[in-house]
Amino acid sequence: MNRFKFGKAARAVLLAGAAGALLASCSGLNYYAQAAQGQLSLLSDARPIDDWLADTGTDAKLKLRLSMARQIRRFAVSELGLPDNGSYRNYAALKRPYVLWNVVATPELSLKPIEWCFPVAGCVNYRGYYGKSDAQEYARTLRAEGNDVQVDGVRAYSTLGWFNDPLISTFINFPDAELARLIFHELSHQVVYVAGDSQFNESFASAVEEAGVERWLAAFGTEATRVNYARFAGRKNDFLNLLLKYRGALEQNYASAEADAQKRALKARLFQQLKDEYQVLKESWGGYKGYDRFFAEPLSNAHLASIATYNDFVPAFRALLQREKSFPRLYASARRLAKLEREERHRRLKLLGPA
Repeated sequence: MNRFKFGKAARAVLLAGAAGALLASCSGLNYYAQAAQGQLSLLSDARPIDDWLADTGTDAKLKLRLSMARQIRRFAVSELGLPDNGSYRNYAALKRPYVLWNVVATPELSLKPIEWCFPVAGCVNYRGYYGKSDAQEYARTLRAEGNDVQVDGVRAYSTLGWFNDPLISTFINFPDAELARLIFHELSHQVVYVAGDSQFNESFASAVEEAGVERWLAAFGTEATRVNYARFAGRKNDFLNLLLKYRGALEQNYASAEADAQKRALKARLFQQLKDEYQVLKESWGGYKGYDRFFAEPLSNAHLASIATYNDFVPAFRALLQREKSFPRLYASARRLAKLEREERHRRLKLLGPA
């Protein structure tokens, strides 16, 4: 069977990681080692879609999912102008529910996430581990320092074009439109990415994802697919609005002149109210449990730290797409914005649409 071949770009990112590791502490060395090992293991386990489809031992349901993913991938190139490369043309079957686990942390009385800086991705507000136990161990260290921490499973991520990202068993069984959404989002990170500006990066990818799925549904969606995706998007929007409501309340609490003891007491009440209101929301959804895992760990600031990151500038990018009238022109405008200083980039985005 064909396996991944690592080119110059792949070796470059590994060398960058190794260089960072040499400058880091022993714990930093261990972190880079697990990251490199996890990435290489993922790539080496992946096989071309054609190999899986030709294999008589491949489950019939998986063959259908891979065929759908291949159609979505072609659409991403032909209709959305997304990169025509080796990403999402291979498939890896993992023996775990998530490809990795992210650790997010904030101070006890703040929603500002702690950042970690890496050679390629720049500074980001999470730290990823390919083993859940490693993520939990690091989370315990952060909690011992007095921080709020969340460990969250991740089903997919982008290597920004450094590697040919594969389809993975962790998300291949998503409903058709949700699979399309994920592929469009992750490919968008290969179009433009600004190290250290997660608001820009995630909002751009989310806007391309939303507009891309609208086009894909118009071209290939059945009535059932469109109804199901509308239901999914509605629940997602309801849940986001719920989190933003309590994020705002917590921000007001932490910015107040009250003593820390009062802030802690109100913080506890607000998180309990969030849990209670979520139960009411679930009832309005007919008992849908898709967001229950958000509450698997005790709620903390870390759960809400990144909520705005994925959505702040989505309206701005949607307005930019409407103005530019095509995806390639949108990408060109996004690249021009990426060259600006962060403050000027954000100023221009705020002028394009409400945050």
